[in-house]
Amino acid sequence: MRIPLPRKISRRQSLQQMGAGFGALALQALLADEAYGTSPLAVREPHFAPRAKRVIMLFMFGGPSHIDTFDPKPVLNREHGNPLPFAKPRVISFPRRGGNLIGSPFSFRRHGESGAEVSELFPNVAGIVDELAIVRSVHCTNPRHGGAVLEWHTGSDTFIRPAMGSWLTYGLGSENQNVPGYITICQALAEGGANNFGSAFLPAAHQGTPLGYGNVKARDAGFPFIGDGKRAELQRLELDMLSKVSSLQTQRSGPDSELESRIATFELAFRMQTAAPRLQDISSESDATCALYGIDDPLTDDFGRQCLMARRFSEAGVRFVQCNSNGWDHHFDLENQLREMCAKVDKPITALIKDLKGRGLLDETLVIWGGEFGRTPTAENANGRDHNPHGFTMWLAGGGVRRGITYGRTDEYGYYAVEKKVHFHDLHATVLHLLGLDHKRLTYRHAGRDFRLTDVHGEVVSGLLA
Repeated sequence: MRIPLPRKISRRQSLQQMGAGFGALALQALLADEAYGTSPLAVREPHFAPRAKRVIMLFMFGGPSHIDTFDPKPVLNREHGNPLPFAKPRVISFPRRGGNLIGSPFSFRRHGESGAEVSELFPNVAGIVDELAIVRSVHCTNPRHGGAVLEWHTGSDTFIRPAMGSWLTYGLGSENQNVPGYITICQALAEGGANNFGSAFLPAAHQGTPLGYGNVKARDAGFPFIGDGKRAELQRLELDMLSKVSSLQTQRSGPDSELESRIATFELAFRMQTAAPRLQDISSESDATCALYGIDDPLTDDFGRQCLMARRFSEAGVRFVQCNSNGWDHHFDLENQLREMCAKVDKPITALIKDLKGRGLLDETLVIWGGEFGRTPTAENANGRDHNPHGFTMWLAGGGVRRGITYGRTDEYGYYAVEKKVHFHDLHATVLHLLGLDHKRLTYRHAGRDFRLTDVHGEVVSGLLA
């Protein structure tokens, strides 16, 4: 069942006047859309009672090594330096560069009541492990960064499709009409670029709004062209005139969703000039809160600011917020580079979970951590690891997820998911389910067929649900 798109009430007369210009069923469907209000981000009812209201995605661009962080492999360590005892996948990113097995240089310990094993690289996250559902059996299709990043964000590694955040705002709208419903902070424009947060064929109002890009520090990131709010009266007159001109245009030529989405975006930008800078400004946060996130510590400041802003946006009702950490592609010098990357995010991630829980927001906010794939158990360039889409780890917290569990398993070397396998499509279906949406019913008709985030795949992973 397609969720009708919200459109301006003023279109009703022009549609009725066109009458026979449209087929009866098409006209009826277009008029029925009017019942959903004038804002494309107006709150909509989910398919069933949701467990979560919003999502914060912590995306580690480059592919963090699961066998060095959350999936220990004693057999791999014992056989360090030996050849891989089975055939490598036929499709890997750099087939001529793989060497022998390379064990993890990092130690693991059990933590919390759950006894989950976590690497020494995440000492702070280890302290909140009982809040996490660690999924060790994730797999995807594409071994290249561009395709795998697109596959996680949009469900497709081959075509331009709407991002997961766009599907959520399309299906549920946003709780705050004065800021975007989907915000991505300091996202890298490499490997898929803006397609990773675009709305594709969904109305433009559902695309992600970038707050800075990957080459900009979070301290300096800002919404583009936000203005200073000093021309509010003049801008209001300009927008009113644009709306009138657009209304005349639709009366003459018929409905134009792109035009209406553009006007809605102008209106949102007008409201954002007051609301967005205030939400982004963390100066009102206490010294204790800033210290919790690692603000002003050169190591953790950047991702700490992202996580703190994500909490503020989420608390204000933004449906989907993504924080981005760039630099996890460790083809060489794994030990030093991975240690540095984990140190940058460990404290901020832990702070986010604790802060959400302390404010009573964790139960209604789904937090997801992971990258586009994992790494191989075989060496590359002697001391690095290659891309591995066949088995890796992601984790979820809050938002109706079972606490303190480890789900699924990779083989004893960490190459393939072998037990309770979870494809990206399955995770997408599960995320939608937690927010009260049936992934098979959340569709949009485009180019003669119904599209959905999970395409023709995906099953809700019931074992992850509280």
